[in-house]
Amino acid sequence: MKIAQVAPLVLPVPPVRYGGTERVIFALTEELVRRDHDVTLFAAGTSRTSARLVPCSPRPLWELDPSASLPYQRAQADRVSKQSGEFDIVHTHTDHFLCLAKEMMPAPLVATLHGGLDRPETWPILRAQPDHPLVSISNSQRRPAAGLRLNWAATVHHGLDLAHSFRLGRGAGGYLLFLGRISPQKDPVTAIKVAIRSGFGLRIAARVDPADEGFFQDEVRPLLGHPLIEWLGEQTDRQKAALLADAAGLMVPIKWEEPFGLVFIEALASGTPVISRPRGSVPEFIRDGEHGFLVESEDEMVDACRNLDTIDRRACRDWALQRFSVERMTTDYLRVYRKIIDSAREPAA
Repeated sequence: MKIAQVAPLVLPVPPVRYGGTERVIFALTEELVRRDHDVTLFAAGTSRTSARLVPCSPRPLWELDPSASLPYQRAQADRVSKQSGEFDIVHTHTDHFLCLAKEMMPAPLVATLHGGLDRPETWPILRAQPDHPLVSISNSQRRPAAGLRLNWAATVHHGLDLAHSFRLGRGAGGYLLFLGRISPQKDPVTAIKVAIRSGFGLRIAARVDPADEGFFQDEVRPLLGHPLIEWLGEQTDRQKAALLADAAGLMVPIKWEEPFGLVFIEALASGTPVISRPRGSVPEFIRDGEHGFLVESEDEMVDACRNLDTIDRRACRDWALQRFSVERMTTDYLRVYRKIIDSAREPAA
């Protein structure tokens, strides 16, 4: 099959550190190539891939002047549109492609929506293409847009090369881990309070975006002086894998309807149970009492910390490798591709 993968230009594929969408695109593209599909990746110029790379910006857009973003995105859309006749299907992971009229694309087009749909400003774009085949990354992701009557082709949970990227750990470090990004929605303040109350050390391996710097300085930094709390900052993939393997548990007390969090499946692949609120997609990949604990209150989180040793770490890893592997994700996407290609070949009624 001849497949085009269209990535956002903000970060390279794969990303250097943070960048969940780009990591998923990289994993999918590499596995498609491994299965002998002819894949072309339209991405930032510094990307690395076993596929054919079509660079659509000289560097990732986050490194450039913000005013340059739109011209590069338009150029990428034009480039894909002009070359789309070469492909059996075009798979886009970037929202601005939803603005393209289907008749501009000789090849069938499918879009995976990687972000939340709870922002009404995104709805006009979706309404403009009600017949456009879309893929959700979790069932819960669809809920905010339930009234839009969109053409959902499938839900495909993310998958990564978990077996080789993460090892089964014993939690030998005995600490709790907060991993990812500092923001009010991720609620690191509750993670810190729960760790202190439960007597666990908490390591915070996270980055702070400029938009969240005020929250970090006002709410988080004053709590970092406690002897149980250790600030590590943003970590490399290798450092992150080591931290996960040695953690007694991962604290993810999210306050928002997260469509999919890669950190959950990375923790499970390391055998590390998760403590989280049952928001968004979390109940789709964490079974309460089997892979961790889904609780609401701070008191319940403290109790969960004290029961982490009741969770079978091997069962956590087995679950992750079975349900969230790159192989499973790729098979699911190939099923979607064939369905859409077959539908495009059918004569209009």
